[in-house]
Amino acid sequence: MAPTNGPARLVLTAAVARRYYLEDASKVEIAEEYGLSRFKVARLLESARARGLVKIVISAPESIDVELSSRLQRAYDLQHAVVVNTPETDAAALRRDLGKAAAALLTEIVTADDVVGLAWSRAVSAMTDALTALPAVPVVQLTGALARSDVEDSSVDLVRRVGRAFGGPAYFFHAPTIVPDAATAAALRRVPEIAKTLQQFSTVTNAVVGVGLWAPTESTVYDATEQDVRDVLSGLGACGEIAGALVDTNGQPVQTDLPERMICPSADQLRAIPEVLAIAYNSVRSPVVKAAVRGGLVNSLVTDASLARTLLEGAEDAHHLP
Repeated sequence: MAPTNGPARLVLTAAVARRYYLEDASKVEIAEEYGLSRFKVARLLESARARGLVKIVISAPESIDVELSSRLQRAYDLQHAVVVNTPETDAAALRRDLGKAAAALLTEIVTADDVVGLAWSRAVSAMTDALTALPAVPVVQLTGALARSDVEDSSVDLVRRVGRAFGGPAYFFHAPTIVPDAATAAALRRVPEIAKTLQQFSTVTNAVVGVGLWAPTESTVYDATEQDVRDVLSGLGACGEIAGALVDTNGQPVQTDLPERMICPSADQLRAIPEVLAIAYNSVRSPVVKAAVRGGLVNSLVTDASLARTLLEGAEDAHHLP
């Protein structure tokens, strides 16, 4: 029997590998050129990889950690997961990096048949700033305005900006997210401008949201509520909020009357949206990210490597959400 590791075999293996991997020749073409069977060509290609003559390297932009992204997607059964490998630790810089990644993802996945919903957060604002291309799809405001002295835009601004930039219809309303009582909220929901936008919630196919931990400075809703309301919600197990929907650690809605005072989607309405993309950073927010995925409120994620690693602790070993 002829040796399978001699110099002639080595030269033939290398030549076949070069034709296939570098010159894009098909296995059929190579077989005809060298007088080999297609089976023999396949065996030579396998041998080239096994002997180290061919090394396949999967490369990606340095800003995306492909391995962490893939692990996170599998561990949490996400539709999309993008982990940004950023050295930034400043919150504003982190939001800019994550916003660019989220904008690229949204541009990639949104088609002309989709409807985009935007909930206000500083991370979602950074995403809208970074958007450079999008079909002329309807854009829907999901949450009302929150009076904050440290931000320059509002939920209305985000929706109008995207609508103007890409030519799609913009559905927005001028109202706060939280009002003093349920009667005021009910009256606002009947205002034609607001009612028209709220009716669009059921048409949204791709929503982009932030993630708020139920703690000071970690949630715009937390910061906008009264101290006694915060204490009650904490006692009821509130973990955080997603687009205004308050959830516990299991991702279930917290039973309180605060949602009756809010202009935003309910937890059930968020669950009905085919893809809800959360932009999240800061490892302290890992409990509410887990809760949001566990409760079905979020099914795609753009995050930084630090939060991704925190989310993966224990999740992969269990092969399901911890």
